[in-house]
Amino acid sequence: MEDGMPIIPAEPYDFLFEPEHAGLIIIDMQRDFVDPGGFGEALGNDVSLLRKAIGPVGQVLAAARRAGLLVIHTREGHRPDLTDLPPSKKARGRLKNGIGDAGPMGRILVRGEYGHDIIDELTPRPGEPVVDKPGKGAFYATDLEGILRNHDIRQLIVCGVTTEVCVNTTVREANDRGYDCLVLADCVASYFPEFQRVALEMIKAQGGIFGWVGESAGLIATLAQMPEAVPPPVV
Repeated sequence: MEDGMPIIPAEPYDFLFEPEHAGLIIIDMQRDFVDPGGFGEALGNDVSLLRKAIGPVGQVLAAARRAGLLVIHTREGHRPDLTDLPPSKKARGRLKNGIGDAGPMGRILVRGEYGHDIIDELTPRPGEPVVDKPGKGAFYATDLEGILRNHDIRQLIVCGVTTEVCVNTTVREANDRGYDCLVLADCVASYFPEFQRVALEMIKAQGGIFGWVGESAGLIATLAQMPEAVPPPVV
């Protein structure tokens, strides 16, 4: 404890945790990216590297729910009519089957398709906001900031995929908006181990230029000391 606040071990220095102002954000744990047979694997990626994060994220999610933290899930994807898909994003990569095209789990990264949805292991509960985003960052063209401000959230516990793309972009966006971000290293993942390492180094560099990097065990131990939240009445 420091000045009455719990401490979570982290780098570049300990994270002063304010549970009443903290939220958990789980970024893009979608079938298209994480599940075998999805879009990510169809591109030649080893999805087992992303799936290593599922267990730790699930444990953090359960602990956050018990403690009554706000839990937010995000999904990258586009409207079925693709009017929010920039032509440059559609064209990039010169993919035979890209965004909006038929894929192994429905139209690729299109809202409402099976592959676009969150994996079964981390299914959102009723009342947990799901933010659909058309870009890499969770703040761009979404109502995320309004949700956070309405709940008086100042700190974000960050999980999800991929570390160097949507996680890193969201953390940078959050930093510019004044939020403190704690990224849990075992709860984020990349298809590329070197990108994973460097992306985490970038977040905590120069005294935490974008945020802090910790492990799920430290957060879970701190949350275990909090009284269990009373669930809202069912109406």
